[in-house]
Amino acid sequence: MLDVDVRRLLDVVNARKMRAYDEMTPQEARVSFKASRFSSQPDPQDVAHVDDFTISGPHGEIQVRSYRPLGARLDEVIPALVYYHGGGFTIGDLDTHDSLCRELCNLSGVAIFSVNYRKGPECKFPAAHDDAYAALRWVIENAAKMRINPDRIAVGGDSSGGNLATVSAIRLRDEGGPPLAFQLLIYPGTDFRFGTPSHERNGHDYMLTKKTLDYFCACYLNSDEDKLDWRMSPTLAPNLAGLPPALILSGGFDPLVDENEIYAQRLKEAGVTVEYVCYSGQIHGFITMGRIIKQANEAVALCADRLRALQR
Repeated sequence: MLDVDVRRLLDVVNARKMRAYDEMTPQEARVSFKASRFSSQPDPQDVAHVDDFTISGPHGEIQVRSYRPLGARLDEVIPALVYYHGGGFTIGDLDTHDSLCRELCNLSGVAIFSVNYRKGPECKFPAAHDDAYAALRWVIENAAKMRINPDRIAVGGDSSGGNLATVSAIRLRDEGGPPLAFQLLIYPGTDFRFGTPSHERNGHDYMLTKKTLDYFCACYLNSDEDKLDWRMSPTLAPNLAGLPPALILSGGFDPLVDENEIYAQRLKEAGVTVEYVCYSGQIHGFITMGRIIKQANEAVALCADRLRALQR
């Protein structure tokens, strides 16, 4: 059954006849997504230290926001999570996921590097993927300067950010980089062919619709051929062996739930340690909505608990 908090949210959205992102320009959608955080997200927590800076990438400068948890000294070497926000490769930024990153940082005790990668339609595939990988390599190469344990670096993200996280992990493995410690994949996009039954079952009434998914694809992809590239659809990657352990979260009313389960199974078959958790009453995007969806806070706590294991 649909979670009672989600039902209440959907009733409000329908009563107010709120415009879907696919009915807006990308610029309007970004403003709308950013504004929605004030009504749906918990208040941002204080952390020990926050720093906004830029790094160099293959397409120019990349914005990064780093967080250190309460109780951690600035000179203390701690684990880290490189995090990529969701938003269909079109919307979202450092601010839309600031509250979530602060929560994860404090609850887990690990440093977080949130990456504001390039988005469509201004920057087409694979610009976001290139930025994501460049940011991961930068954190690895600057671990000593950033007071990060190089043996305890994880990648993570939600939705499109979950795609960027697991694809960056695959690329790092293929390019001979050091092994990562963990993958935090929150309802990641793993198969942009959109052929699983849940795309029909959940693709109309639960905020992330088939029309919205097609809209995001039109913004970021050069053509439908890009959907067959393993970077857009990591389920199609020929080899998933040797990747770091993963926690994959999904929601029962998410169009992506079937592909999330399939990707978890593919990782397991490749010998990767995987924990797959489906919140059966939840929709896509729920984890940032802790102000109005109680179970979002439970999911954040679960993610933080798994990240906390990086300190052992």
